[in-house]
Amino acid sequence: MSIQEYALIAIVIIIVLGIFSQWLAWKIQWPSIVIMSIAGLLIGPVLGLFNPKDALGALYSPIISLAVAVILFEGSTSLDIRELKGISKSVFRVVTLGAFLAWIGGSLTAHYVANLSLEISFIIGGLFVVTGPTVIIPLLRQAKLKPRTAAVLKWEGIVVDPIGPLLALLAYEIIKITTNYSFHIIDLAPFFLAAIVAILLGIGIGLLISVLVDKGLFPEYLKTPIILSFVFICFTLAEVVMHETGMLAVTAMGITLGRTKKYVRSIGSIGHFVENVSVLLTSTIFILLTSSLTRETILEVFSWPIISFVLVMLFLVRPLSIFISTIGTELTMQEKTLIGWIAPRGIVALTVSGYFAELLVDDGYADASILTALTFALVFITVCVHGFSLGPIAKKLNLANTEPPGILIVGASSFAIAFADQLNKMGTPVLISDTSNDRLYQAKKLGITTFHGEILTEHSGYDLDLTPYEKIMAMTGDAAYNALVCQSFVPEFGYNHTFALVSNNEDSNVPVSLHSHILFGENDVFRELNRKVNIGFTIQAMNIPQKGSMKKNELKLNGTPLCIRRKSGEIDLITLREKINLEEDDQLIALIAP
Repeated sequence: MSIQEYALIAIVIIIVLGIFSQWLAWKIQWPSIVIMSIAGLLIGPVLGLFNPKDALGALYSPIISLAVAVILFEGSTSLDIRELKGISKSVFRVVTLGAFLAWIGGSLTAHYVANLSLEISFIIGGLFVVTGPTVIIPLLRQAKLKPRTAAVLKWEGIVVDPIGPLLALLAYEIIKITTNYSFHIIDLAPFFLAAIVAILLGIGIGLLISVLVDKGLFPEYLKTPIILSFVFICFTLAEVVMHETGMLAVTAMGITLGRTKKYVRSIGSIGHFVENVSVLLTSTIFILLTSSLTRETILEVFSWPIISFVLVMLFLVRPLSIFISTIGTELTMQEKTLIGWIAPRGIVALTVSGYFAELLVDDGYADASILTALTFALVFITVCVHGFSLGPIAKKLNLANTEPPGILIVGASSFAIAFADQLNKMGTPVLISDTSNDRLYQAKKLGITTFHGEILTEHSGYDLDLTPYEKIMAMTGDAAYNALVCQSFVPEFGYNHTFALVSNNEDSNVPVSLHSHILFGENDVFRELNRKVNIGFTIQAMNIPQKGSMKKNELKLNGTPLCIRRKSGEIDLITLREKINLEEDDQLIALIAP
């Protein structure tokens, strides 16, 4: 097999395995990072099928670096200052004082527990302050934490991610200077200058893109590729100035673009594409890194100094750094406890530790050879422990949503309010959104959660917490508006969880492909359903008349079937599809004649 064929097969296996790992994790409700780590270990050091370093050769490190740049850029563009409402003091403390305390604590632990020299300890301690969007964001997506706690963990992961390598680089520069000649603070000027240049470069390119997009100089179909090209340019220029400052530059660029999105609206349209690319890259890079480890490195992980180091980092350094740094902030004790426990390390720690390990061994530090094993131990153990424990601990501390999946209804018609009221009584969270306070008045009287405003405006994403809601039903009297709502919220809820109500009989002839997204029956249009509610029809829950798969007309109801409440509490909405599946202990909710 030629080198080119070997590299091609390796790349395809890594990409496919990464995405399959993400799907499998979703299917079995495991943390995706855990599945990806196991998959990488199996094809690499365990079974020895291939080594990506050998397959990719000189391209191995640049591919990982550019992928990390895109992931950091995507994460930083998603940051919005409005998320910090009520927790700004906490976030500032965590990313400054908390990071500093974690650096000192991690360095002392590496020296006294892992038996590393003091110089190497401060390098690796700086690196281990990172958590990172590659591990935090998938965990937050799965655990569905309450917004405040999720925002602190998200901001810490994204902001501190480029700071960790900088701290490690600062420690390395100090070591180089102090071991060669007498130390003067002025000798660190190049390092700080390079960091400032990286930040200014990121901000400058971010502002430049905003201006160019605002002036309409990019066609819509080229906008995303051009912006990604600028990400690569920004990262590379900063790396040329000083190694490991590229991450700082793309983070600054992402935050700048994130801030300008509200002024230049068309920039926001690239978000979902970059997010999808980021998911692909996260999967690929984790498989790459774990499959590149050697069996010797894996065996080295089980040494007592490394295990002791990980335990102290988990149970002492992280909790102390969070509790001390958040004294007098807005966070509750429960929030501090959860944040003090959750700190999984990820891609940045693995990639940068490999760079410093080679650098320090070349400089004559023999004990630096265990840095890769030490980093992998911390990454794998924290990913597994925090991945599996985040959900249960969050529920125990009342920081996770424990209610059954809810429904967001757009349009406060009399039928929508009656339907929401019945779902509410059955324990399903419902939120009704409408632009009219008058239409929402009856819903408020019934104790239904409401949102007054235009659901399609950008700021609604920050005024609304959509975490408890799994499905969206667009049920206004305007068919075009309903379609627009569904299209706009597909990225948030998924294609299979967006539903629309037909406005009138003239619009009821829809393509077969859309039958699973059009609510209820062919004649159950907006006007007819509201007419029935207004003349006395009621929405009732009843035990199922019969079990199994059947057509809707076989139910023999004196009314309209609307949805099925499963034994688990989940709601399955009935659509234009002819067949429905009824199981034991299900309840049928229907609009019944008086």
